[in-house]
Amino acid sequence: MPAVGGVQPFPSGFRIEEIDSDDATIHVRVGGQGPAVIMLHGFGDTGDMWAPLAAALVQKRVVVVPDLRGMGLSSHPDGGYDKKTQARDVARVLDTLEIETAEVVAHDIGNMVAYAFAAQYPQRVVRLVLMDAPLPGIGPWDEITRSPLLWHFNFRGPDVERLVAGRERIYLDRFWNELSADPKSIDEATRQHYAGLYAQPGAMHSAFNQFAAFAQDAIDNQAFAAKRKLTMPVLAIGGDTSFGAAMADVVRFVATDVRSVVIPSSGHWLMEEQPAATVAAVRDFLDWK
Repeated sequence: MPAVGGVQPFPSGFRIEEIDSDDATIHVRVGGQGPAVIMLHGFGDTGDMWAPLAAALVQKRVVVVPDLRGMGLSSHPDGGYDKKTQARDVARVLDTLEIETAEVVAHDIGNMVAYAFAAQYPQRVVRLVLMDAPLPGIGPWDEITRSPLLWHFNFRGPDVERLVAGRERIYLDRFWNELSADPKSIDEATRQHYAGLYAQPGAMHSAFNQFAAFAQDAIDNQAFAAKRKLTMPVLAIGGDTSFGAAMADVVRFVATDVRSVVIPSSGHWLMEEQPAATVAAVRDFLDWK
């Protein structure tokens, strides 16, 4: 069942923490009790995307939902957009909340941060969910980046920022329209919500820096993979008109225990296009004994 309209609020009882991480301040939503799960968003979204999943898990878990540095309501530092550094942001968030281990759920650029975190702190990751995005430098990365749909990986610079300034909604519409199975599944209220956040001063500059770091991320990821594969259980989820089962193929280059789920009638925007099916897949994996 697709989303019914707008960005769902987080359940009552969630609180906001502003957590310092070296040169960044990370905006974090926290709620619930029990073992921890942290959720990492990507481009075109913020941590707000995870509200339906948070609602499904909060009765049995502490749910931690940050905005990545430079995105959403987190601060916009000049640097640190390589995913190895952002993994340290995740560690700082968990340390501040006195959480030693956590399940990690991620989408899009969040996948890249999640992998860098799991590779650097494998003892802290109980289970890992990666949703519908590749990992720089891993597997068929070079082939993937040649896809005409991914021209935005190298779309940045001062003149690009001038082109997009004041036109953030138009730019984001391109992603929601072209990377979804059905553009109507991402409703007007949702588009307005995220376009407003990405129109904040410095937001698009920081977003472009997330992509600019991919070259360094590829170097770091290849070093991580050469050192060891991940051994914790990993779920790879792909939308059937997007990465599909190929998501698991990518993840198997860096992990030994990989399960695969393909969400029907969904493109890249799994939590917006098919929230019920996506939440069910994640919950079943995290609850699996």
